[in-house]
Amino acid sequence: MIVVDVVIALVLVLAVLAGLSVRMVQQYQLGVVFRFGRVLDEIRRPGLVRIVPIADRLRRVNVQIITMPVPAQEGITRDNVTVRVDAVVYFKVVDPVKAIVNVQDYAFAMSQVAQTSLRSIIGKSELDDLLANREPINQGLELMLDSPALGWGIQIDRVEIKDVALPESMKRSMARQAEADRERRARIITADGEFQASARLSEAAKVMSATPAALQLRLLQTVVEVAAEKNSTLVLPFPVELLRFLESSTERNTAQAVEATEVAAQLAEAELPGGDEPQAGVEQLELPEVAAVADETALPERPLNVAPPQAASPPAAPNEAPRHAA
Repeated sequence: MIVVDVVIALVLVLAVLAGLSVRMVQQYQLGVVFRFGRVLDEIRRPGLVRIVPIADRLRRVNVQIITMPVPAQEGITRDNVTVRVDAVVYFKVVDPVKAIVNVQDYAFAMSQVAQTSLRSIIGKSELDDLLANREPINQGLELMLDSPALGWGIQIDRVEIKDVALPESMKRSMARQAEADRERRARIITADGEFQASARLSEAAKVMSATPAALQLRLLQTVVEVAAEKNSTLVLPFPVELLRFLESSTERNTAQAVEATEVAAQLAEAELPGGDEPQAGVEQLELPEVAAVADETALPERPLNVAPPQAASPPAAPNEAPRHAA
């Protein structure tokens, strides 16, 4: 009976020792064994692992990719713009011994290094690069994190900038800049269209100058297009060349009338009786009446600009009116 109890006690003790010496490592973990405080070189793989009870202590290290957000950091860019930038870091443990031994808390250490590197990269970059050209900045930030991470047994998978927060004044300035740029492009496009239209109109004018009837046909077509809209008022274009023609004709008629008046005055003075010099007290007549008389009597009988042989005195000035002796 005593032997049976001893056997049962030994079996229980062995079972307890077996339970204390067996550990389980998950598929996404690696095990590091410390024996009396010293780390063993052998890394425990996923599955059931055996350790020496009381002497060994097992540390499990997660080897999955860890996503660590970097808190937003405020800094001044190289072109003196204050911004707030936050990022995200993806990393994993490739050497669990270094991750456990060389650094106390590798996750906290990576967070602090990422914040410091992010502030540094903000000061080295310009605002336009942070907004539109982030790929080189991400690569530079990844290189800055790789240097300390290699000594901790950590591999940086990728680093990305999430968001860039700008002050409200800067947002308004950028909006005005974008609006001005769009207005500039709109004006350039409009000017280009006007240039092309003017070139086409110039070619059309050359064609119409060769065939003047084409201009009249185009005018009639314009009238038809306007009349098709059932408007109560029809506006017809008036050629400027016609105005110039009428103006030149008016000036030519005026010059001819003045010349005819001067000729009539000379003829009337040539037919006056008397001596060479006008006498005192001679009554002066109006020029229109003399011109009318000269037109009725002198012009049909003799040609213009011919002085009669009986005129004794030289002709008077054009503006001087003829006078009769009292």
